[in-house]
Amino acid sequence: MKYKTLAEIETRKAAILQEMEAEGADLDALKKEMDELRQNAEDLRNAAQKAEEIRKQIASGAAGITMGESHKAETTGKTVDEIRSSKEYMDAYARYIISEDDKECRALLTANAANNGQLPVPTLVDTIIRTAWEKDEILNRVRKTGFKGNLKVPFERAADPAYEHGEGTTAITEEDLTLGVVELKPKNIKKYIRLSDEIVAIGGEPLVSYVYRELAHQIIKLLSSKVIGDITGASTSHSGSAVGIPKISGEPDLSVVVTAEAELTDEAENVVVIINRKTSAAFHQARVAGNFNVDPYDGLTVLYSSALPAYSSADANAVWMIVGDLNAVQVNYPEGEGIITKYDDVTEAEKDMVKVHGRQYAGHGVTGPGMLCNVKKAAAVTT
Repeated sequence: MKYKTLAEIETRKAAILQEMEAEGADLDALKKEMDELRQNAEDLRNAAQKAEEIRKQIASGAAGITMGESHKAETTGKTVDEIRSSKEYMDAYARYIISEDDKECRALLTANAANNGQLPVPTLVDTIIRTAWEKDEILNRVRKTGFKGNLKVPFERAADPAYEHGEGTTAITEEDLTLGVVELKPKNIKKYIRLSDEIVAIGGEPLVSYVYRELAHQIIKLLSSKVIGDITGASTSHSGSAVGIPKISGEPDLSVVVTAEAELTDEAENVVVIINRKTSAAFHQARVAGNFNVDPYDGLTVLYSSALPAYSSADANAVWMIVGDLNAVQVNYPEGEGIITKYDDVTEAEKDMVKVHGRQYAGHGVTGPGMLCNVKKAAAVTT
C-alpha cells in the first residue's frame, strides 16, 4: 500500500514495531512492509524536493514550465481546478489584486500555462462572471468568439437563387454573389470601484467576491447596452461594411409584433421581443382592449432592456422595440471573457480609499442579415 504523506508512513511504522513484539507475529512479512515504507518515504521526499525546485523556478520568473489541466500537482495531489477552488488560492489571489504580483498564485499551482500567460482566476471568480453573463438576457443569446485582434466577418449582401435545369435546355448562369465584411474592432470596457482600507484589510473571499461581482455587473450591463445600440443604430440597407436592418413604424398594439416578424427571413429561429419594461404596460392595455383574445407578443419571449426608451417617452422616429434573433449579433473577446483588474492605492490615499479598475476587451456588431427588425415610433402628424 502506498501512503500519500510522511505522517501516515510514520504512524504505520510505529504500528509495525508493536506488531513485531506480539506472539506469533510474521516477522518476515512485517520486515518486508517496513522496507516498502522506507522506499515510500524516500519517493515522497524526492517528489517534494522536485516540486520545491519548480516553485522556486516559477518564483524567479523561469519560463517554459507547463502543466495541463488534467495533471496532478505533485505535493498536494489536487488538480489545477481543485487548487483554484481552495481557500489558499483565494487568499493568494486577493493579495494579487492588491500587489499585482502573481508569484504566490503561480507557486500554489506548482506549474502554469506559460509564465507570462493570463493567471487562472479562482473558481468563484469564473462563476461570478459566467453568472453575470447568464443573468443578462441580451448577452446570453448573442454569439461569442475569442479570436485575437480585429475580427472580419463576411456576410451575404446579395446572391442569385438556385435554378432548376432541364436536360437539353439553356445552361444556367453563374451565381452573382455580393459579399460584405463586418469588422469587429475591440475596445476596452472599463469600470472602477472605491474600497476603504478596512475592506481591503479583510482580504480573501469577501474582497474578491465583492470586487468581481460589482465590476462584472457594471461592465456586462454596459456591453449589453452597446449591443442594443449596434442594432438600433443600423442602417435599413446593407453596405460593404455593415449589415442592414429593416425598420418599420408602429405602436404597442395587437399587430405590431407580427408585422415586424414578417420582415425576418427563415434564418431567424429563436425570435424574441425586446422592449423597455415600461412599454409592457401599453401592450397590456392593447390586450385588454382586445378582450384578452390575442397575445400581442405572438407567443414570443419578451426581454427587457433599459437601453431602449419606453414608448411613451420615446422621441419621434426613435427605435422603441426590436424583434428578431440575437444570434445575429457577435461579440468577440481577444483576451477571453474574464475581467482584468488594476489596483490604485495612491490617488485617494489621503482619504484612506483605494480604487480597483476592471476592464474587459471586446468587439461587437451585427453580423447576421435578415434576422432582426427595428420598430420606431411614428412621427407626429402635423396639420
